[in-house]
Parts: sequence; C-alpha cells; structure tokens
Amino acid sequence: MKILVIGSGGREHALVWKLRQSPRVTEIFCAPGNGGISQIAECVPLKISDHDALVKFVEERGIGLTVVGPDDALAAGIVDRFESVDLRIFGPTQGAALLESSKVFAKEFMLRHGIPTAASGQFSNADEARAFAAKMSAPIVVKASGLALGKGVIIAETHAEADAAIREIMEERKFGDAGSEVVIEEFLTGEECSIHALVDGHSYLLFPSAQDHKRALDGDRGLNTGGMGTFSPASKVLPPALEARVRTEVLDRFIAGIKADGLDYRGMLFPGLMITRDGIKVLEFNCRFGDPETQVLLTRLESDLLDLLEATIDQCLEKTTATWRHESAVCVILVSGGYPGSYAGGKKITGLEKSDATIFHAGTRRDGGDFLTAGGRVLGVTGLAPTLAEAKTRAYAAAAGIHFEGMQFRSDIAAKGL
Repeated sequence: MKILVIGSGGREHALVWKLRQSPRVTEIFCAPGNGGISQIAECVPLKISDHDALVKFVEERGIGLTVVGPDDALAAGIVDRFESVDLRIFGPTQGAALLESSKVFAKEFMLRHGIPTAASGQFSNADEARAFAAKMSAPIVVKASGLALGKGVIIAETHAEADAAIREIMEERKFGDAGSEVVIEEFLTGEECSIHALVDGHSYLLFPSAQDHKRALDGDRGLNTGGMGTFSPASKVLPPALEARVRTEVLDRFIAGIKADGLDYRGMLFPGLMITRDGIKVLEFNCRFGDPETQVLLTRLESDLLDLLEATIDQCLEKTTATWRHESAVCVILVSGGYPGSYAGGKKITGLEKSDATIFHAGTRRDGGDFLTAGGRVLGVTGLAPTLAEAKTRAYAAAAGIHFEGMQFRSDIAAKGL
C-alpha cells in the first residue's frame, strides 16, 4: 500500500518512521515534509491547506491511505473533502474536530456529558470576560478558543495580567481569529498527563501514558510552547487505579457523548489531563496525535501502526490489540534560540550522524548534504532504554553531541518520572 502523511513536524517524522516499518507499506509520501523526513519518504511540495491539490495527488499516485498529522488540516475539513470522493483517510471529520478547534465547543461537550473539567466561563465579549475574571481567584487561565499552535493559553498570576491577556487575545488578536472567543478557567494544581486513544466511533484502544513539558524553561517556568519534551510511561503520574478512572470518567463518557451528539469521530483522541487532589480533570481535547508525545509512543509501539489506523477507520477496534515495548522512552526537544518568541533560521546542524538515539526532525531543511534549522522546534532526540533513567541518559547524551547556533533545550525532561 502507498501512504501519504500530511504535515511537516516531528510528529509526522515519527508517523512516517513507524509506518515505513510495516511490511504492507510499499511507498510513503509526505506533504510537505521536512529535511529529516526526506531521508525515508518522498516529500512533495504541496500545501496542507490545498485540499484539491492533495486529492489530485492521491488519486494520481494510487495512494491507499492518507494520515493527517496537524490539527489545522482537520479543522479545515480535509477528512470531509477526501471522503466526498471516496478516498481513505485517517482523522475525524470537521464537525468532530471542533472538539479541538473550539475550546468553547469542547467545554460545552464536557459539561453536557459529565466529563470532569475545570470550572470556567466562555465569552465572545472582552468586557464580559474581564468581569468574569475579576470574580475569580488568581492565578487565572485565559485560553483562546481556536487553534493557536499550542500557544494560546496564558496563565495570569494576577487580575491585571488576566486583563492584559484578554486584551491581547480578544482585542489585539495576538492569535488571530483563534481569539474571537475565550475560555476563562480556574487554575488547577497537580500533575499534567497526556493520554492517547484510538477512537472508532463505538470503542477505543488506549495507548500508554506520557507526560509532556510545555513550559520553555527548567522547573516548568517560562512561556508555554508546543512542547519541550516528553517521556513514557508516566506511571508515577498515572498509576493503574487512576488509569481505570480515565477509562470510566473520560473515555467511556466521551464515546457516549459522540454517539449522543452524532459526531463522526474516527481517529486519535488526545485529552490533556490534570491529576488534581480532587481527581482527574480534562484540560482540553486534541483530535490528533500529540507532538512530541508521538515520538515516545511510537518508539515503544511494537504493533504495526498501519493495522491500528485501518482498524480505527473500519470501526473494529473492539477486535484489535496493540503490543508495546517494556522499555521507557524520553524525547528531548532541541529548539532555536528565542523560541517560542522570534528566532532565526538557516543555522547549520552538526552531530546528527554520531547519535545513539532516534532523531526526529521537526523544523529542518536540507541544503545539499547539510541540515539547516527551519523552525522553532528543530529536533526531537529520543532515547529508548530498559529504564526511564537510562532512557533519559541516552537522550541527553545524544543531545550533547548535536549543535547549531543558538540551540536550547530543557535539562529536566523526565525528572518528574524519576
């Protein structure tokens, strides 16, 4: 079977890397891909937003399955476009993807179906949002309702900061149209945890746990980013008893909710969780594979990923199992200087060929025989080892051997798991 993966980041590199291991796959394409992906797949210069061009490419090349990586493609209805001409594609429809593309929609869904979440209010008027925030205890969480590349969440330490966040998001449109509505939410304390489950509309297949590190600096300080690293399993954060509660309080209710609401949800569900003293709370829903969680999860997956994706599309997950390596995985993200703010690209990357880890490219391009930086998150250095401590050591040893001008990374990825 020929496969097309849509996207250009580390998540897509991991998807291509794992799908390439399937004995059923004959050829893999990636649109638009990146420098690292070009080593193991044919990258095609098509825009993610150009659905007609993608459909034409798939039809002309006889591609049997398209796998969607990024959230914006799902939000724009790429699955609906492909299915309108009977092309096989992995991901939820545009209507179902509202669970990620609209935090207001997701909050209403959670409240309607009894899925535990933080107390909040949803607003399209800035003055009403400010008035609501003024009645809350600080810190206060201010979220742009729409998609903002993982950066549309501001944790305001004071009421003045909350007012400023509302102004930036709703009036100055720091995140564009994503800020036309906001969610004002209570600040939850606890440990964050990432859960992934394939959902076929009727049942689900739960993946192992992982923990992401969103803040830019060590000790969970600094600005929110798209993710600075992750590890799996996160068994200290989500022991078996809590995982059982995730099934009953989140996933079972999610399945009942999409059935009741008539949502065609066939794809990956990735709820961000906060484990609080009061129990599990869902921070948000994501309707695709996480980044960088995908890098550690697929490194641990023994089963054929293609089989799992097709079982999801064909609604037969109840009959499907997955096997996982007992080893732990740690992914450290190497970022450009200045990220998540402004940064310069075009920096030469050295040391990749000496690595004793799996390197997933996130923001790179090729220039002859060299790799150059081409994004904020540049590389995901992923170590796999019998223990979490060994996996962390392996990932950081490999990261130490890589260099590009301005390179930065957190030094405490997986420390919480230890």
